[in-house]
Amino acid sequence: MRGSRSRRTRRPLPPGFGVIWTTVALDLIGFGILFPVLARYARDAGASAPTAGLVVASFSIAQLVCSPLTGRLSDRLGRKPVIILSLVGTAIGSLLTGLAGPLWLLFGGRILDGASGASVSVAQAAVTDVAPEEERARLLGLLGAAFGAGFALGPAIGGIAALVSHRLPFFVAAAIAAVNAVAAVRRLPETRPLHPEVDGVGSAAPVTREGTGGAGLRRLVLVTFVSLVAFSGFEATFSLLTEARFHLSESATYGVFFLIGVGLVLVQGGFIHPVVARLGEIATVRAGLACNTIGLALVAADAGWLTLAPALVALVVGQGLAAPTLSSLVAGRSDHHRRGANLGVQQAAGGLARSVGPALAGILFGWSVPAPYLAGAVLAGAALVLVPAPTEPEIARVSPAL
Repeated sequence: MRGSRSRRTRRPLPPGFGVIWTTVALDLIGFGILFPVLARYARDAGASAPTAGLVVASFSIAQLVCSPLTGRLSDRLGRKPVIILSLVGTAIGSLLTGLAGPLWLLFGGRILDGASGASVSVAQAAVTDVAPEEERARLLGLLGAAFGAGFALGPAIGGIAALVSHRLPFFVAAAIAAVNAVAAVRRLPETRPLHPEVDGVGSAAPVTREGTGGAGLRRLVLVTFVSLVAFSGFEATFSLLTEARFHLSESATYGVFFLIGVGLVLVQGGFIHPVVARLGEIATVRAGLACNTIGLALVAADAGWLTLAPALVALVVGQGLAAPTLSSLVAGRSDHHRRGANLGVQQAAGGLARSVGPALAGILFGWSVPAPYLAGAVLAGAALVLVPAPTEPEIARVSPAL
């Protein structure tokens, strides 16, 4: 009994975690400022609707390409210089976007910002560098809460700035990133352990090659991709669903999204630690994916709020548990000198999923309203089946039942 309680006692946050958390939150605030108005901004700059879509997509494409490269670079040079370089790139990219006259300059700003935005995996690697194994899922959950806080505050700040000028939100985002970079230079600690084998000219091998837990890591990346295709398809079409079934206004739909975001912050910030301590990381991921499967199936059912309300609760709990715990598993099964690269590959897989999922869901929604959610439930169930078995160290870290 005493041992079980001690295992579930929360330790103080490790040195440097607060700075990493603030860095990520501020970075996501900047992204949240830009994203809601970017397509309209591109259209006002003379872009056609398809071109405006490409402007928005260029960020994700650049992030997809650069995430593994940025992660590997952080394994060799350290987390701090890569995060600072990324913040500087975000500041310049946002500034170029705000100044953009010709479309090529607008594309250049978004591509630079997207390449810099690949630093999320580096921040995750920095957290796992300083996290004890039994605290890793909890701390990555808190980092996920920083994402939610940034996405919630960003649109509010951007909406106020847009009242002054349609370019001002981009300048505000640039200023936030620049100040964040200066603060990181002074306060962000270096967390990467020194490894002579990667400090020279050699490069670290990503999960696509043989390494520690290579097969299990590839399975985890595949689970990340499949599960995010399902969940991002729900996110992308939810506003269409609320309009078709409930005739909600845009402001009411924003309100529902806000509540979903708050729920994710609560789950990732406070619920993960006791669940992982009791079930273990693999079982927590499986439980999260099971909740997503049930939630998406309930969304497909057309029984009004009677099914939609519990569906949203299931999806919030499911995604809140699964996403950070998957990252924790990837980090835990990686060699120290491959951690940034492997988390970068996982983030790239997530970026690809967030491109495929909305496109697929949009096509299916045009065919039948329930179709994207039924397909999502099947995909979430497939991801559940694909989750690898726990390793012996992962089993050993599970707290015994009371």
